[in-house]
Formats: sequence, C-alpha cells, structure tokens
Amino acid sequence: MTTATEPAVTPELVASHGLAEAEYRRIVELLGRPPTYTELGVFSVMWSEHCSYKSSRIWLRTLPTQGPRVLQGPGENAGAIDIGDGLAVVFKMESHNHPSFIEPYQGAATGVGGIMRDVFTMGARPVANLNSLRFGDPRSPRMRWLVEGVVAGIGGYGNCVGVPTVGGEVSFHPSYDGNILVNAMTVGICRADRIFRGIAAGPGNPVMYVGSRTGRDGIHGATMASEEFSAESESKRPTVQVGDPFTEKLLIEACLELMEEDAIVAIQDMGAAGLTSSSVEMAGRGGTGLDLDVARVPRREAGMSPYEVLLSESQERMLIVAARGKEDVVTQVFRKWDLEVETVGVVTDTGRWRIFDGDRVMADIPVPALTDAAPVYERPCAEPADREATRLVPEVPDPGDFGEALLAVVGDPSVASKRWVWRQYDHQVQTGTVVGPGGDAAVIRVDGTQRRIALTSDCNPLWVQLDPFHGAAGAVAEAARNLACVGAEPLGITDCLNFGNPERPEIMWQFREAVRGMSYGLDQLSIPVVSGNVSLYNETEGRAILPTPTVGMVGLVEAGVEPVGSAFRGPGRIVALLGDVGGQLGASHYLRVAVGVELGRPPVVDWERERAVHAACREAIRAGLLESAHDLSEGGLAVALAESCVGRHDAPPVGADVYAPAPPELRDLELLFGEGHGRVLVSLPREAWDAVQAICARAGCPLNWLGETSADALRIARKLPTDPYATTETLLHVSLHSLAARYHGGFVEALGFEGGLA
Repeated sequence: MTTATEPAVTPELVASHGLAEAEYRRIVELLGRPPTYTELGVFSVMWSEHCSYKSSRIWLRTLPTQGPRVLQGPGENAGAIDIGDGLAVVFKMESHNHPSFIEPYQGAATGVGGIMRDVFTMGARPVANLNSLRFGDPRSPRMRWLVEGVVAGIGGYGNCVGVPTVGGEVSFHPSYDGNILVNAMTVGICRADRIFRGIAAGPGNPVMYVGSRTGRDGIHGATMASEEFSAESESKRPTVQVGDPFTEKLLIEACLELMEEDAIVAIQDMGAAGLTSSSVEMAGRGGTGLDLDVARVPRREAGMSPYEVLLSESQERMLIVAARGKEDVVTQVFRKWDLEVETVGVVTDTGRWRIFDGDRVMADIPVPALTDAAPVYERPCAEPADREATRLVPEVPDPGDFGEALLAVVGDPSVASKRWVWRQYDHQVQTGTVVGPGGDAAVIRVDGTQRRIALTSDCNPLWVQLDPFHGAAGAVAEAARNLACVGAEPLGITDCLNFGNPERPEIMWQFREAVRGMSYGLDQLSIPVVSGNVSLYNETEGRAILPTPTVGMVGLVEAGVEPVGSAFRGPGRIVALLGDVGGQLGASHYLRVAVGVELGRPPVVDWERERAVHAACREAIRAGLLESAHDLSEGGLAVALAESCVGRHDAPPVGADVYAPAPPELRDLELLFGEGHGRVLVSLPREAWDAVQAICARAGCPLNWLGETSADALRIARKLPTDPYATTETLLHVSLHSLAARYHGGFVEALGFEGGLA
C-alpha cells in the first residue's frame, strides 16, 4: 500500500481525529496493522457519533418501528409509509446544528438540501419542508444575526428548489446561546411499489458518481458534529458546506427521471462524510464490497488528495449502483440535466472497501470494520443531583392585572406570531398547500387523489429538562393532538434527538429517559418511528442545551374531510373545550415569562383521556361540525383563546366572551395559564352543538361550553360548575387591537426587526 505522500499516523494525529486511544487500538486489531492516514480519516468519520450512533444505538433499538402501514423503517435514507391509492409518504428529519451556528446561511441551507436528498433518493418527489429552530437570547446581536441567517438560508434554498416550507416551530432559551438547533424535515410522495434503497448488490455492477463536482468544503463535518463547541469553534468555518439549490433542482429531476428506467440497483445521498459514508453504508447493507478509484471523481479544486476527496461533504452529489450494461442510460440522463456523471468503481464480492488513486491502493478495509464493528457504548447514566429541587414550585401571587399578564405571554417571541419567519418561505409553490404555517399542523394535497397529508413538529424542551420521560412522552402526545386539530390520523414519526455531551452521566440519563418516554407515548398511540437522527455534543464549554427530542409527525386526512384552522372565523359561534378546564402552573410558560422561574413537574399525559380527545376532535372535523380547533399548549387556555382571536393575519380578528366552568379550588392563574395535555379549544355553529355533544359522549371526551365569539374583545370570567348562572367578576378584558399588536409584533420587537418584513 502506497503511503509515501501521506503524514505519519501519530498519537497526536489520532487524537486530532476525535478517536479515543481504545478505539485506535481496536482499529489496529481489526486491520491487523496500523491504519494509513487515509484510513485513519475514514475510521474517524465512520466511527464518529454523527455516523455510528455509538452512544445512542442501544436505546434507539427500543423504539417501536413496526406497523401495518410501514414500508420502510429506520436504517435507510428515509422512512416510508403506505397512504393508500398505491402511494407512499416518505419523510425524515435531520439536524444541521453545528454548521448553522458557525455559518448560519449555508449551515441552514445545506441542512435543507441534505434532507431533501434523503427523501428523493428513495424515489419520492419532495412536496413539503418543515423546520424546528431553537435560538438563544433574542436580545443578543449575534443571535439576531443567527436568526436572520438561518431563516434566509432555509428560505433561499427551499424557495429556489421549488419545495414549499409549510410549517415548523421557532423558540428561544438562553441554553441555546452557544449552540443553536436547526432541525430540517422533508416529506415526499412516491409510488408504494417503487421505493429505492441504498443496498449495493450484484458484483460487477458499476458504481457511478453523479451531481456536482467535489471540493474541499465540509471536510470533517461529521467529526465536527460529534464534539462540543469551544471558544475556537469559529475556526471551523471551512468545515461548513456550501449549497447550490439550482443544482439540487436539476439533481431531483435527473434522479426521478432515471428512476423511471430499469437502471438503478441502489442509490445513496452523499451526506455526512460524503463519498466515504455513502459507499460504505451501501456496501454494508448489501453485504458486498466496493472498489473505488478517487482519481475518477470529478473535482472543482486542483491538488485534492484522496483523503480530501473521500471526506469532502460538498453538496448536491449522489452515488448510484447501476445495473451492468445500463451505464449509458445513467450517463445520458445526467448529461441531459447538465450534471457530472462518472463511473468511479465497481461492486465486488470481497466484503472489502478498497480505495485506489489510479494504481495506488490508499485504503483496504473490511466493510464490517467500518459498520458492524463501530463502537457501541452503554455510557453511565446518573439522575441529576438537583432534580428534586427543580420540581418544587414557589408560591406565586396573582398578577395585578391578568390582561397585562396575557399580553406579556402572547408577546414573548417563543409564543408570538412567527409571520416574519414564514413570510420569507414560499409555502404555496407546487400549489398543494391547504393549511400553511401559523397553525397547529400544515396540510398538503396528494396529487391524483382526494387524500391529504398533515405534518407537524413538536417538543417542549423545558418539560424534557425537568422530567425527560414525561416531557418526551408529552411531545408525542402534543404532535398527535396537533394532527387531530386538522382532522388527521397519525401515520408515523421521524425524530431529531438533540442533547448535550453523552460522556456526562446526567446527559446520558436525560437521553435514556427521553427515549423511554417517547417509546411509551408512541406505544400508547400505536404510532411507529420510521426514521430519525441523533445530534449529541450540543454544548459549549460545558454548558448543554435543554434536551430537545423533536418529534416530526405525519398524518393522513381522508378524502372528503375539510381541515379546519386554529383561528375563530366570526362572531356568534359557540366556543368550547374538548378536555378538562384548568391546568398546572409548574413548568409553565407563564412562570418563565412573568416570574422568571423554570421549575416544577411537567404535566403527565392521561393517555385514555388523550386518545378520547383526539378521537372526538377528528370525528367532529370529519363530520364538518367544527369551524376551528386549536391545541392548548404554552400559556394554557388564555393564550389559546388569544391566538384563536387574532391568529389570522389575513382577516379581521374575532373576539370571545368566555365563562369558564372551574371548581372553587382552582386558582385563577391555573384556570387562565395552567398547562396540561388532552385539551383542544374549538368553535362551532350553534346548530352543531348537539351533534358535537353526542360525538364527545361516544368517545368519552369531556366537553365544556365556554361561551361565544364576539366582535370587539377577549373577555374571560369563571363560572362555578355548581351554579351555571353564577359568574365571578371578569378576570381579564383585553381589546383585540392590543392582543393583535402584541401577538403579531412580539417577535420582531424582541429581535429588533421593526424595519424588517411586516
């Protein structure tokens, strides 16, 4: 093996590649010799946390992944679920956290491009994007720069490719000051009998490189994503990839056109670790070997070494195993679309991954050494010593003015309208968007059918911090509840599990408990996980983010069902609550915003009640009885009412006169701002009340009449359930003008974007 032009492998070089001493010794044992410099680089990325899931794999295996509609579960580029009519929905979520913190525009843009490639690699045309974004203190100039850059990157890439960004979430917390989260999700549609996979098969079949040329951008991006940040992280800007959405559009069309031919054996996106991971993973899934000649790889920079070619994460590139004899078909399609295409290798039956640079052998590694033999750690777990102290809630007096308190909560940038964000996204391109950003879930049409797909993303990181098990279970419940609010039945989830350094026992405990909670919640609702991503080491100089296991959920709206939005449509409608009145103040958004306290036990899901609320909401929507439905989440009943009053930016606001039935022991604060699961605020015509009552009775769902929509303000009083005619004095009375100003202006004011988009 020729290594004369490569650096000598020293302990310092091994450490700089993020490999532990024990891991290096294991590499030497597997190879029967010390690795070359190129091989060291390959092991460093394939055994990185980002690629091997070495700290999380044992817990991920406990998630439910089976179901009657599941066509492809975890382990492929994306998951796939049967939606009927001979079609499948394909979807996945991934993180691009570290790159986006270093270079927000390109980090976010290439995150969008990468997740779209995972979906169309499966043979699905991307039809919708979502994103879940977490930022730090909005008053920080750097954070404003990060918000602007990330949003511009998401919009710039998605808009140019022509895939609508239809939903997502944006929130702020100081724990993300040094490590923002950018989680991107794509949904696509394909024929259920034409799903393509990345399984290299057929010794002698050619391996073909297609797409853009390879450059030096993104080298060691996977390794960077597998370590925590430090004061030197800015120097890692060269490891951030640079995206070209116009090339991505060409690549989508070329791949989908080629998939109509009988020419593809396997196809894989060159994502994290680029040519290395794509080729190794295909060989690993197929139980085959691969020989690749990096000298044949199209390059845009002169003088690139084999090491650089293998580890580059340049964007808009794919690796295809073509059927032998079909090389000309592949070549013709990609040249038609003005894309690079080159045969760079061949499938073998050796079980080895061999890399050549012309006639020089640069790497010769058994494929299982890079896949099955990657380390798997059961890292120590320890419950945080201060956990019980964080669950105690101090005595909180009532505010002097409940109306002012409501305005403060709805104006908080984590609650306020994100219209400034989603106005920069084209959410109507492809003309399939039925319900766009700003509601509980987005809804898109499925071409050629009467069915529709609903999609949402959810997580309350503070709840996960205070109780990882119930916080993660609650994220599943809330995502499913959001789908119920548009009349959709959940099909499956993808996830993005964002945590700190797994080598710290308290972080590993958070991760383990969150996965347990997510698994339990999915079992309770019979929802499978079909794809996902783990992002660890999200901390800077020892300070971790709030644990953020983001749930991306997809549901099905059956033919003939008209989804509803979350906003009231006009005065004179009944306002009611599916579920129980009143919640708890512990771990609530009110405590955080109004009191500055982040303590308490998060709400625990009553799964029987949760299922009943979902069933009743879906049936009432399917029967055409509801005009609006809105999940109660951050801020409780008062905030949900406010959002339903002023949530529509394209129509006049609608007021409400509410007389909430509440037991005497329930404090006014708990009635207004208490949080909990299994609650949906609905509005309906008077003539639909009896039918909705009957549906709720059959489902075992509590139904509380709250009042009626009105013309000019939001008024909330409490009513004693023992006396339906007795009400206390009004708790709050806020004009629609004030509500709208705070809700629609809170985000831009907090970030100093007054001069930005209206």
